[in-house]
Amino acid sequence: MDMSTVFDNPCDNATPCGTNSTLSLPISPDGTPELGKRYTVPARQGRAVRVSSGQSIRIINTHGTQVCDTWAFNEANRSEYLSWPHARGWINRVVPVPGDQLVTNRRRPILTLVEDSSPGVHDTLIAACDLFRYIKLGVEEYHDNCSDNLRMAVMAIGLTVPDVPQPFNIWMNIPVSVNWGIDWKAPVSKPQDFVVLRAAMDCIVVMSACPQDMVPINGEDMTPVDLAFVVEA
Repeated sequence: MDMSTVFDNPCDNATPCGTNSTLSLPISPDGTPELGKRYTVPARQGRAVRVSSGQSIRIINTHGTQVCDTWAFNEANRSEYLSWPHARGWINRVVPVPGDQLVTNRRRPILTLVEDSSPGVHDTLIAACDLFRYIKLGVEEYHDNCSDNLRMAVMAIGLTVPDVPQPFNIWMNIPVSVNWGIDWKAPVSKPQDFVVLRAAMDCIVVMSACPQDMVPINGEDMTPVDLAFVVEA
């Protein structure tokens, strides 16, 4: 990795800075799921899935310790996507609760949080990890990251996205103190906890089993593990 040019390349936000198996192992050639089938998002990788309007996606914290960076894009126009700067204002809170509609950058509902079996500790403030985050943490070679997992997951089903929006960091525990500082804590979820998101439009949902292994957001032992999901009618 050429550190003298790493911040200048690639020259767009759609191209990954490196690769892993995300790029070659989609759930199907175009991301269409088998309804009711449980799919795995392997540790440190991402997967993209098509979820039609009215269908739901159940995202499962298999081991209870793993953060899932999650995005949703309008299938017909991927420049419209779940946008937390817009969604926080729409729901009047920082973290959604069951019943909340999650809206796009065009202020239209794209998902509704239907169920949450966990204590409800999630994050909508922290950007997806990327190569540059790991460089700042001292990494000198390529490191798997959620931003590239998003890019590769959509490329694996024959698509691209124009940018990396703020993800819904499911189960990520980032407490905000009374003086507005933040901390990086392990999830408080338990094995097999799940959230259910119902699609309000045909969309592409992308999930990354966050590869962060340098701060304890994926458990005190800082070991990323796999997640699972099911698309339901």
